[in-house]
Amino acid sequence: MTLPSLTLLLFAVFASAGGQIMLKHGMKGAAAAAGRDGGSLAIRAATSPWVVLGLVVFAVSALAWMATLAKVPLSIAYPFNALGYLLIVMAGSTVLHERTSMWTWGGSLLVVIGLVTVMAGQQR
Repeated sequence: MTLPSLTLLLFAVFASAGGQIMLKHGMKGAAAAAGRDGGSLAIRAATSPWVVLGLVVFAVSALAWMATLAKVPLSIAYPFNALGYLLIVMAGSTVLHERTSMWTWGGSLLVVIGLVTVMAGQQR
């Protein structure tokens, strides 16, 4: 895999994870506002800057993912989605202050080990 392809792949994964975190943050606020003041959750979400930004970032990540798939074999690209899972768990814990158990961290470590194993197998 070339450095530009790896960069594009990592951008797609990081953008996807970032978009998901923005969506979660925006939906948490929209749900709180709808619960507090009444009204439609869908309208609150559609007018939330975090939800809109999250959707835009997620759309950009989808375009980057499609460009990645044009250059990188799926058997290499897809395991990198596991890295996105790890990023979301870390951001959920640190940015959104969600509780994570030792089981979650242990599973995340296994995901990273799997990614390293896939990449090591591609080097041969």
